[in-house]
Amino acid sequence: MVFRVFVEKKPALANESHALLRELSTLPGVQGVSSLRIINRYDVDNIDADLFAYAKSTVFSEPQIDIVTDTPALAEDERMFAVEYLPGQFDQRADSAAQCIQLISQKERPIVRTARVYVLGGNISDEVLDRVKKYVINPIESREADLAMPTTLVMSCAAPAKVAVLEGFRELDAAGLADFSARYGLAMDTADLAFCQKYFLSENRDPTITEIRMIDTYWSDHCRHTTFLTTIDSVRTESPLLQKAFDDYLAVRQSIGRTKPVNLMDIGTIAVKYLRSQGKLDKLDESEEVNACTVKITVSVDGKDEDWLLLFKNETHNHPTEIEPFGGAATCIGGAIRDPLSGRAYVYAAMRLTGAGNPLAPISDTLPGKLPQKKIVTTAAAGYSSYGNQIGLATGMVDELYHPGYIAKRMEVGAVIGAAPANNVRREVPAAGDVVILLGGRTGRDGCGGATGSSKSHTAASLESCGAEVQKGNAPEERKIQRLFRNHDAAVLIKRCNDFGAGGVSVAIGELADGVLINLNAVPKKYDGLDGTELAISESQERMAVVVAAADAQKFISLAHAENLEATIVAEVTAEPRLVMVWNGDKIVDISREFLASNGVEKHTDVEMADPQPFSREISGDFAENYRNLAEDLNVCSKRGLSERFDSTIGAGAVLMPFGGKYQQTPVQAMVTKISVEFGDTDDCSLMAWGCNPQILEKSPYHGAYLAVVESVSKLVATGAEFSDVYLSFQEYFEKLGSDAQRWGKPAAALLGALKAQMGLSIGAIGGKDSMSGSFEQLNVPPTLISFAVTTEKIPHIISNEFKGSDHRVILLSPIYEDDLPTTDSLLAVFSQVTGLMREGRVLSCWTPTYGGVAEGVLKMALGNKIGFAYDASIGMGDIFGYRYGSFILELADDTDVGVLLGRTTDAYELRFGSETVSLDEIQDAYEAKLEPVFACNISQGDGVIEKISYTERNTAKPRVRVAHPRVLIPVFPGTNCEYDSAKAVSRAGAVPEIVIINNMTAQDTAESVDRVADAIRRSHAIFIPGGFSGGDEPDGSGKFITAFFRNAKIKDAVHDLLKNRDGLMCGICNGFQALIKLGLVPYGEIVDVDEHSPTLTFNTIGRHQSRIVRTRIASVKSPWFACVNVDDVFAVPISHGEGRFLADEEVLRSLIANGQVATQYVDLADNPTSDIHFNPNNSMLAVEAITSPDGRVLGKMGHSERVGEGLYKNVPDQFMMQLFESLVKYYQ
Repeated sequence: MVFRVFVEKKPALANESHALLRELSTLPGVQGVSSLRIINRYDVDNIDADLFAYAKSTVFSEPQIDIVTDTPALAEDERMFAVEYLPGQFDQRADSAAQCIQLISQKERPIVRTARVYVLGGNISDEVLDRVKKYVINPIESREADLAMPTTLVMSCAAPAKVAVLEGFRELDAAGLADFSARYGLAMDTADLAFCQKYFLSENRDPTITEIRMIDTYWSDHCRHTTFLTTIDSVRTESPLLQKAFDDYLAVRQSIGRTKPVNLMDIGTIAVKYLRSQGKLDKLDESEEVNACTVKITVSVDGKDEDWLLLFKNETHNHPTEIEPFGGAATCIGGAIRDPLSGRAYVYAAMRLTGAGNPLAPISDTLPGKLPQKKIVTTAAAGYSSYGNQIGLATGMVDELYHPGYIAKRMEVGAVIGAAPANNVRREVPAAGDVVILLGGRTGRDGCGGATGSSKSHTAASLESCGAEVQKGNAPEERKIQRLFRNHDAAVLIKRCNDFGAGGVSVAIGELADGVLINLNAVPKKYDGLDGTELAISESQERMAVVVAAADAQKFISLAHAENLEATIVAEVTAEPRLVMVWNGDKIVDISREFLASNGVEKHTDVEMADPQPFSREISGDFAENYRNLAEDLNVCSKRGLSERFDSTIGAGAVLMPFGGKYQQTPVQAMVTKISVEFGDTDDCSLMAWGCNPQILEKSPYHGAYLAVVESVSKLVATGAEFSDVYLSFQEYFEKLGSDAQRWGKPAAALLGALKAQMGLSIGAIGGKDSMSGSFEQLNVPPTLISFAVTTEKIPHIISNEFKGSDHRVILLSPIYEDDLPTTDSLLAVFSQVTGLMREGRVLSCWTPTYGGVAEGVLKMALGNKIGFAYDASIGMGDIFGYRYGSFILELADDTDVGVLLGRTTDAYELRFGSETVSLDEIQDAYEAKLEPVFACNISQGDGVIEKISYTERNTAKPRVRVAHPRVLIPVFPGTNCEYDSAKAVSRAGAVPEIVIINNMTAQDTAESVDRVADAIRRSHAIFIPGGFSGGDEPDGSGKFITAFFRNAKIKDAVHDLLKNRDGLMCGICNGFQALIKLGLVPYGEIVDVDEHSPTLTFNTIGRHQSRIVRTRIASVKSPWFACVNVDDVFAVPISHGEGRFLADEEVLRSLIANGQVATQYVDLADNPTSDIHFNPNNSMLAVEAITSPDGRVLGKMGHSERVGEGLYKNVPDQFMMQLFESLVKYYQ
């Protein structure tokens, strides 16, 4: 029997409905909509009535914030429709709801299906209703849902038919092959099909459809870089500069005896080959494994040097994000992570760089077949941040490039960095008899054809059939793989590993060894009905394929199971070099490795490189006008509202916050993160920076690419890194080239420019990713080459970008420019000079000019601490507003006479140039207001005075049993991501952490987890529920996985025994606080059924995730958790949450205050409680950040006090050490 319930937010808390109503008011043709309600509909099957009734108020809703009905009531003027995901799309809300119910019942998991119900009020005509439906339903991922109640949710899947043999394929003529390609929508051309035909003639059989689909995937541009490997027969150019660049490339080839064909790939990789031949780049870690860029580094762990590997990778997901922004962007970062993860690295940091059209353009300007730019940029940001935040990846830099060309196809790029102890990584050639284990997610229909879809240019018509090419991503599943691969015992069993991406099983497993026999019937499925072809090529996310010795297979599977991961033997390595797949007893693939590895017919092209066009900035108008224009330029203005939805502090490794200074306004130029070590501490950090200016690249791809390299490397140097052991990785993004020689000239010129820079600086691009399909009908993306630069450094050497004080000398160091480019010899000299001044302690802050020149640098350096600047009289307008790539602006600690005097910092918050003065307050207002309609960050949250709460009486009661090193249980649920940080903080304070994984794969696993956790509680002195995204913060609310588990009778009894009989302590931070308050542990001190009058935490008023540093004031010291601090002490703390708004009835709130249960308040820079969003990120009542139980022994707080340590947050100096866990230890001593 199917049960149904409808859940909607109470009107005052319906932020999403209010936001969508505002959006609809801007749509052309949508008038008369006066009200909007959004209701979540849940259908549940395979559940009994009593359990469903209980789940209504514990899983599907929260009594404090939701309205629950069996049927939504409609007013006379209201109309309703519902939207659901397409069959096969992953629905995290439904999946999490089903898992929550199973945690409660410990029985079989029910079937849950969800829909979003939209109720429109007002004068709603059929035409208006249709327009609204068109706006909210993206047919790529969802459809209108039936309003009728189904009789069952069990999917009835017809048994899939046998895989078809394409009889007659060998007899097709040229016209027949062309028709065949069109009929099956293949990415490969007829020449490749003819090559396939010749192969199958030699095999004396016709192919199966699976083989054709698989070959199409293998040879796609996405998988095999066929455009980059096309042989260049001739190169023409009228430009002496470009001709010399090409001749220099040929000379490099000759010097190393290179005889393979000339192609774009060769131009892109020749520098590394040359430098290796000269004995350089000796720290590269090369292997046959196809993972990520890998270099050998030394990491000092607790003062002892260890051999480690540093891995980094950039990934693009342009096509999927263009057509389904949330899932496309989410799986961009998911795929990027899995590359270094497959190399056994723990991936700990990411940056995101995207390209879009103007998001402020009216929706009426949207092209047919396209989503509005605003819709794309906001939804993609939500998708990428959702995935990265859930998996626990610190996103240290986020930026977006705006250019009208990106309307052709969005650019979605993620770059990640990870590391692993060298002794965790074993690399061996698989041997016959080894087995392949598939672990992680199950296979579904989602993602069939993603590689080929991403390899095509598109039209409005072609986009209609792309739905199956997009996946959603399931971050909690990938987090489990992160944990497993960090386990030394598991990692050393892996001989070779490949992540699942484009091509699914056929590529991920097919590439592991020359000979592989795959049993497709063994591949775990999300649902029945998949045929052999779908099983072979589905790109379903969060899967890994590992080769282990047959004798090690069961051990590996057991280790995976301990991490709540499914692991299944699906293939065997064979001696014969053939890829064979068997399904239902039939061989549906049987192809020689030699044929597959050929990548199809060798392609040929001619290249014609156009003359570079002038790209220098034209400067007109006065100083003030130029600065205002600059501040409002989309490529300069504030992106803080975009960036702060990304968690930048997870992992407790952020050496620099994305925005620095007392006011957190100066953006960093490089992402700086501690190397993530599981145990102990290190003073080593990684740096990553990017360089790209599409405005220059479209004028001259050669100059633009050269300057991209210069920009990326200069940003490292400006942040304190020495120019030593720097590595590059490129992201190329160009229009579909076809057979047009002039189009081919753009990437050729760009790669030659990048080659010139690499050779001059003696650094190499050791990896990269090309995307050569940036076309939509007549539109093309601008020529784009992004340079990512990576290095490592000691944390004490890191310099942040914001001005540090007034009346400081600020100088400009510049290289010599020839042909509008800095010469590499002079650039190297400037790098050395900058680093020398830094090491001597003479540099307080530094910035290297980029898109906005010196003017942008000075503006952004000034914002962080609200320090003004006066330009020296010798500086001209061209020096200020023109391009100055490779130069450096340095704020000096003394009056050292070096470089060109640019000016001096001032107390007055203004910019002065001669007799002109510009208010920096006004410039900052313009700078922040530009993208506020798209990426809000400055919303009003009220301006009334909030009382300071003070309770100075301490609870001095001590536990009956004392212990020097108390044991602290840290449970890890699906979605938990702060357990490593939490365990480190506990251990550093002198307590003993015990991490316990909750396994809910089956009913039996769930029951065993209950027993395991109950036993752990009985031997523990405290429970610490860490942060994360319990079940992806679904179903529509945080902490529900945790609350469902803790309401189990055994767990509840163990918790009450700890608190009531053994004087134990309990703490929950962020997601843990959300769980504690919904269990009633705060403020009541025991697990109870909460009601509509209970305090709660709900969504931030800004309607999105918030990540930054805030300041909290100690309001009460009643709790033993605050034994080391005093009332009125103020501490900075990282926050990262979407549901942190504390709400309570006035009477309840007054009772908490009177009893000393309000522990901390958010405060401003004057230490006053406030509702200002810059300090109170969620609009909590009375600025409450933390509360306790009546006796203070249970603490719930939003701020991540565990994310502290040496060398963190250097650009936001403050007092971070609240000593929570030291207080825990003190309590037991």
